[in-house]
Amino acid sequence: MDNTLKLYTLQLNEVKTYLFATLFVVGNILLPQLCHLVPNGGHILLPIYFFTLVGAYKYGTKVGLLTAILSPLVNAAMFHMPAPAVLPSILLKSVLLALIAGWCAQRFQKVSIPTLALVVLAYQVIGSLGESLIEGSLMAGLTDFKLGIPGMLLQVFGGYLFIKYLIRN
Repeated sequence: MDNTLKLYTLQLNEVKTYLFATLFVVGNILLPQLCHLVPNGGHILLPIYFFTLVGAYKYGTKVGLLTAILSPLVNAAMFHMPAPAVLPSILLKSVLLALIAGWCAQRFQKVSIPTLALVVLAYQVIGSLGESLIEGSLMAGLTDFKLGIPGMLLQVFGGYLFIKYLIRN
């Protein structure tokens, strides 16, 4: 099975960029709604990041950044989740995820579980340090590592499967 990534580094002046970003934002709205049906589902499954990873890795940093910024803002406006107090931390992690995923896709030109694990670990470690500074608490910054391991695994393995599906089509 070929893991070579057909990169579509879309530009901001292309309609496709906004179309794909919109689709991934919708995914980042619907998936958290499903996950919030489970107690602590948002904290455990980290659904707001899933389609940011997929979008940035498959279609480039610009699609990833649009998805990363708009997803939390639209969710907060529509559903008051994430709560305003944690919105800066989620935006930080989302933007880091988009930048790191886009860079890794460009650098490695293929999708693999180890590469996606590297992406997820990198944005979580750097983002957790930033979250600790924003929140003024190391424990607040480490919440995803305390509760969100299933969500990180979902990003790695589910993201891999989803990106592989997009590569085939």
